[in-house]
Amino acid sequence: MNMVEMILKKKEGGALSPEEIRAFARGAADGSIPDYQLSALLMAICWRGMTAEETACLTMEMMNSGDVVDLSAIGGVCVDKHSTGGVGDTTTLVLVPLAAACGAKVAKLSGRGLGHTGGTLDKLESIPGCSVEKTEEEFVRQVKEIGCAVIGQSGDLCPADKALYALRDVTGTVGSIPLIASSIVSKKLASGAGAIVLDVKTGSGALMQTVEESIELAKTMADIGALAGRPILALVTGMGQPLGTHVGNALEVKEAIDILSGRAGGDLLAVSLELGSRMLIASGIAADVEDGKARMMEALHSGAGLRKLAEMIAAQGGDPRVCEDTAYLPHAAYKISVPALADGYVASMDTTAIGYCAQDLGAGRKEKTDVIDPAVGLVMDVRLGDYVKAGQSLATLYLNKPELANPAVLRMQSAIVLSDEKPAPQPLVYAAVSHEEILRFD
Repeated sequence: MNMVEMILKKKEGGALSPEEIRAFARGAADGSIPDYQLSALLMAICWRGMTAEETACLTMEMMNSGDVVDLSAIGGVCVDKHSTGGVGDTTTLVLVPLAAACGAKVAKLSGRGLGHTGGTLDKLESIPGCSVEKTEEEFVRQVKEIGCAVIGQSGDLCPADKALYALRDVTGTVGSIPLIASSIVSKKLASGAGAIVLDVKTGSGALMQTVEESIELAKTMADIGALAGRPILALVTGMGQPLGTHVGNALEVKEAIDILSGRAGGDLLAVSLELGSRMLIASGIAADVEDGKARMMEALHSGAGLRKLAEMIAAQGGDPRVCEDTAYLPHAAYKISVPALADGYVASMDTTAIGYCAQDLGAGRKEKTDVIDPAVGLVMDVRLGDYVKAGQSLATLYLNKPELANPAVLRMQSAIVLSDEKPAPQPLVYAAVSHEEILRFD
């Protein structure tokens, strides 16, 4: 296949044939197509889109570009959860141990930070000694023995997606429904899970910033799952502000531990319960959503969820003492407050800008070779609808380079909009989407 002809064809709005998509995926996987041509085709897809048939074909080709995990030895229905990415979105570290403590088998492949969004693998690696690299045999054994594992995709699992994922982060081609859908679903199918629950974010911090776009993405992924014979349920949840209060790798691990210890709650816990309850239904453990939430809350109150997180950390080489004392996590050298410039209600937030502020401090990557500082980030001191006085702290910055403080303070002050009018509350869950139906809650 001639790569230049494929780029021009998509640039002009044409549909790629299955043979061309296969060549694209295989060339990405084996490195035979140079980055600059892959990037050009990604940008053309971003601008011109893909048909449903192209998107499904790309998904299956990426899935089949490497190994496909066989989880049959675990027994029962293995479930997986994935988020399209958000700011302060630490649901995986909350719901995976809670669901496993309830008896679910959670076999989860996660990703690294992408654009302004955080990555679960980066968060886990902020725990001293914790590894996200395991062989398929080790992955299966861990899920079978303790009920959960959260790892990165190996070099043999979806290598085409792994190559394209890294390029999308640094070429401005993240926000494309066909690319997002094929990336997520190919990994989920290759990981071998029998049922998949997706968290599709919407709002100022999401890849898809409108509810309609988010529902379209959710439906695209649910339809691909149906074609592949794997049930996919997606919730569309809000990202009009950071989901949790902590943004940054070790900081988000700390918040997850605080929640599992009963010291914190809020929106992060609420969304984790919504997603986790659906995982328990898919596993055949819970009868309905309310039953699932009740079971997860029991696991939280009894401490079983926190113990399961410690067990998972230890199984992956990490120091489980972080679950008893978060002082074992990396800590930043400096803390800087972001003062409000006026009195008023917190009317809106540019959550993407907040995510990029954390990236600027070193919590994320601007280039794929960048090294993340696990200790840095920020903690939100206000939520939407709060009333603040001039000088009151909007957020606290955690940093190791004091010269980064002033630009970050200015960026945060611009990202948080104050008003004389109290804003209307925003839903946490907008819709539940499956191949069969779309249920709207907004």
